[in-house]
Amino acid sequence: MVQRRIPRPSELAPLLRPAPWIRDRDERRLARAASIHDLRELARRRTPRAVFDYTDGAAEDEIGLRRARDTWASVEFTPSVLQDVSRVETGRDILGRRASMPLALAPTGFTRMMHTEGERAVAAVAAEAGIPYALSTMGTTTIEDMVAAAPDGRHWFQLYLWRDREVAKDLVARAAGAGYDSLLLTVDTPVGGNRRRDVHNGLTIPPALSLRTFADGARHPRWWFDLVTTEPLTFASLTTTGGTPFDMINRVFDPALTMDDVAWLRDVWPGKLVIKGIQTVEDARRVVDAGADAVLLSNHGGRQLDRAPVPAELIEPVVQEVGDRAEVLVDTGILHGGDVVAAVALGARAALVGRAYLYGLMAGGRAGVARSVQILRAEMERTMQLLGVTRVDDLRPHHARLHPHGGRAAGART
Repeated sequence: MVQRRIPRPSELAPLLRPAPWIRDRDERRLARAASIHDLRELARRRTPRAVFDYTDGAAEDEIGLRRARDTWASVEFTPSVLQDVSRVETGRDILGRRASMPLALAPTGFTRMMHTEGERAVAAVAAEAGIPYALSTMGTTTIEDMVAAAPDGRHWFQLYLWRDREVAKDLVARAAGAGYDSLLLTVDTPVGGNRRRDVHNGLTIPPALSLRTFADGARHPRWWFDLVTTEPLTFASLTTTGGTPFDMINRVFDPALTMDDVAWLRDVWPGKLVIKGIQTVEDARRVVDAGADAVLLSNHGGRQLDRAPVPAELIEPVVQEVGDRAEVLVDTGILHGGDVVAAVALGARAALVGRAYLYGLMAGGRAGVARSVQILRAEMERTMQLLGVTRVDDLRPHHARLHPHGGRAAGART
């Protein structure tokens, strides 16, 4: 029989302590987000469908993006127990300079469309976190304004080569003059990918107030209010805008990009040169032979060629081929700090994330980006501790392997 009694007031007191009250509603929502998936759900509710789908979607049937996420979910870690993991060191040198984590925030286009704070917010958070951030050619903040927003940050510039090479020369010179230390040349966009969600949503840049978007705007008045009451949404590096993202890529970018252009950039760019969009071992070898300091294994987040190679699966063979001559970076499908740990264990110098921080940006502006970085950092540290590893530089292939049976069970992270 259960013996019942009347509890003493001193026994009830610890149970009646209220949780700390956060006055700001947005801050309360962000504080409750325990994963990037949670931030994604907040972003979905707070932004118009066309904007959310532009960030969330990929090309064609989105097979490439699903495969990338399934591959990260398939990782099997091998922990070593009875290790002192009371302190872990996540810092690592990336492209010649120290970063607080083996992580960088990837370049993304149209960033102020997700939230009016845009690239300035992302750059400020990256500077506070001690990690690099790459500004996109398709960014909505100028090269100089981003430096002004985060003067103590580490700035990279992502370059698309235009049909008009003089424009590209000017952008490269401006980035060098503003103190950017690394240039990321994207090579996987000879034409724009077929992003069906954008077609179905009728997305244009800037967003047009059609009957459909007007109806959607009624459910997201705050987003539209911010759009029309802040500086106009324009592209800082484009002289001509308007139309769909696909139209702009095909109108401006050069499909005749060749290895000669890599050699030219190596001659004119004084800093580190990264070739972004490498998807084969052979191409990695070619660009390193041409002078690249690093290769970024990427299928553009699944947004260009659907069913392209999965970047995670390329890490080990590319490191074996060029790892003694160039650094190997990786992106696409990374939504968890454990993915970053796995990437390093497999041989990557660092990982880049795009959607992960954009979900945070859409969910809560600068505070949302900070929350996304905080989540990734905590997941990374916890994964290392549970692995029994105290330094990022001590991660090795025996700590993580890609499981041959895939990772479809990790549905919450897709």
